[in-house]
Amino acid sequence: MPKVERLSSPHPLRGEDALEESLRPRTLDEFIGQTRLKENLRVFIQAAKMRQEPLEHVLLSGPPGLGKTTLAHILAYELGGTIHCSSGPVLERPIDLAGILTRLNRGDILFIDEIHRTTKAVEEFLYPALEDFAIDILLDKGPGARSEQIALEGFTLVGATTRTGLLTAPLRSRFGIILRLDYYPAEELCTIVHRSARILKIEIEDEGAKEIAARARGTPRIANRLLRRVRDFAQVQGKKEIDKEIVQFALDQLEVDARGLDEMDKKILLTVIDKFNGGPVGISSISAAVSEDPGTIEEVYEPYLLQQGFIQRTPRGRVATPLAYQHFGRKPPAGTQTALEFD
Repeated sequence: MPKVERLSSPHPLRGEDALEESLRPRTLDEFIGQTRLKENLRVFIQAAKMRQEPLEHVLLSGPPGLGKTTLAHILAYELGGTIHCSSGPVLERPIDLAGILTRLNRGDILFIDEIHRTTKAVEEFLYPALEDFAIDILLDKGPGARSEQIALEGFTLVGATTRTGLLTAPLRSRFGIILRLDYYPAEELCTIVHRSARILKIEIEDEGAKEIAARARGTPRIANRLLRRVRDFAQVQGKKEIDKEIVQFALDQLEVDARGLDEMDKKILLTVIDKFNGGPVGISSISAAVSEDPGTIEEVYEPYLLQQGFIQRTPRGRVATPLAYQHFGRKPPAGTQTALEFD
């Protein structure tokens, strides 16, 4: 999946790692939002501690930018272990994983981001490590080859994925705890903006924080990015405090509208509306029309447009909803509702 360098991208942009790290909550108490998930995790952690056992393996799913990596770090902190991070595309061969597994201490967290992108060989090598805390290593080659089992310390695998459907059933079944992160409501994002502003020593009015939250696409990573860009505009204009007026000016300048839609979101919606008469239209046709990778559209743009109700996914393709027409001041063609009902 190529990185998409846009202000509203839920993926981290180049150079943002250090900034994200400085804003990352360290404990469950500091983590804002995802209340039910957080409280369930608190119970699972406490129970594992009482039994003096490693926490069962955890699968975190949901759109990018919602806090899956942050939660993995928090789990390590709450469990008193060390986190070891990797990602599916990096682990190309079983030997890559063996080196990591044999360095784990009891209670450590192995975090694999984009776990749906691990190779089949790595995935199968992982199974005995997850079930029996042991791995089989092949020694020598040819007729003298033999395998040796190496015992591992009890650890917890935390897998993160944006596409649960791409996980194989055998791998998914090895996670005892499966949790999904949802988009954040504006109220929680507003609280996150205030917290980040305090850490970054930025003065911000509540109305300004609410305006950033409303345009942040339900995603903390985007909210924090918008806050930093608005700070630039406020500083250049000599404002000591960020208010609603400067937020609206800055984000209008950056082409992030009041619903958080950016240039590519609008391009996708207007393509469905204008070129395909509102749909249904297949993802490949949209991809060709807007010159964007279909996987990027499905993973990056579409989830928010679906969640906000701008498009509907039907068996025959994507359909622009009345809300999409309303957003652009267009009148839906006759029969739009009939098509939706038919599907």
